[in-house]
Amino acid sequence: MKILYHCLYSALYLLSLLPLWVLYRVSDIFYLLAYHVVGYRTKLVRRHLTDSFPDKTAQEIAAIERGFYHWFCDYMIETIKLMSMSRQQMMRRMQFKGTEQIDECVARGQSCGVYLGHYCNWEWITSLPLWVSPSGQCTQIYHVLENPWFDRLFVRLRSRFGSVSIPMAETLRRIAQYRKEGQPIVMGYISDQVPFWNNIHHWLDFLHHDTPVLTGTEKLMRGTGQAVFYADIRRPRRGYYECTMIPIEMHPEQTQEWQLTDTYFRLLETSIRRQPACYLWTHNRWKRTREEYNLRYDPETGRVNMTDSVEELRRKKGLDDPKS
Repeated sequence: MKILYHCLYSALYLLSLLPLWVLYRVSDIFYLLAYHVVGYRTKLVRRHLTDSFPDKTAQEIAAIERGFYHWFCDYMIETIKLMSMSRQQMMRRMQFKGTEQIDECVARGQSCGVYLGHYCNWEWITSLPLWVSPSGQCTQIYHVLENPWFDRLFVRLRSRFGSVSIPMAETLRRIAQYRKEGQPIVMGYISDQVPFWNNIHHWLDFLHHDTPVLTGTEKLMRGTGQAVFYADIRRPRRGYYECTMIPIEMHPEQTQEWQLTDTYFRLLETSIRRQPACYLWTHNRWKRTREEYNLRYDPETGRVNMTDSVEELRRKKGLDDPKS
């Protein structure tokens, strides 16, 4: 497996050395294969788009769908290109605005938390250390991949410009370590994932869906006093991104419960509506419904049954159709 990893890394690195205009021709081929030949998750993407934009016509939905697959293939190519991009090229193609306020927080010793989504190129966001004061250590929380070699590959990619990847399970310990050392951090949180059943504490309307959302990010920011920002990203043209850091709250400990989470998802939805093709529609984001959650939740114990099937849960609660 180690040999396979080094072979794969070498092959991808050599591919990344090609100019982006050449790599985008490769992306065009990937698009034809993924969308027109294989049809990768096209039914799921079409359903998500139709449900999220009920005011749009079938022709408009189809146009967004094609745009999404074009962007998605570009995203994969751009991630490979990250392996060899120079500092100058990255700063030209991934630009940040509003980082002055982050520097002000860091200068007074306050850490910052940045809300992100699976929108535009979140891998290139790891170039943020090129734009903020070196006094603030840039970090990002990430899910450890099951394959240790692929996990190693992505950690290596995300660390190229000085950002530190922190496994989710180590978040509290690492934050405590930075605080003990007196080191302010700028921590990125991709917070639009699907929460596990036992981690569902809040629902909101997101893109016309009744959506269970992660609340751990808010709890962490409030508990550690991180100044809260939202990374508002846009794609002005192919191969170029702009990220504006929007301040949400300098004193999160003074906010009401779920206030930060609600604000984040409202801002994320605004970004998505501006350029809907640049969101990760292939992810089955709305697979957990409130109806199923109510079946799984036991109000007497306060626990959530995560093992039984829906059919078993309905039978245990006496909700089976008596005629069946």
